Amino acid sequence: MMDQSKNVDIERKTVEKKMDSGMVASTFIKYAAYTLIFFGFLYFIVRYVFPMFR
Repeated sequence: MMDQSKNVDIERKTVEKKMDSGMVASTFIKYAAYTLIFFGFLYFIVRYVFPMFR
């Protein structure tokens, strides 16, 4: 039998959860803009389009 000693280097990796506040803020602004556009469109429909059918 061949007796070989294997030298294995074990690399340890630590995973740190980083929260980028810039990404959170930009995502919030994006979805806030989507919400404002949606409700603005609904307001336009109710205020100007629905009265035309009366």
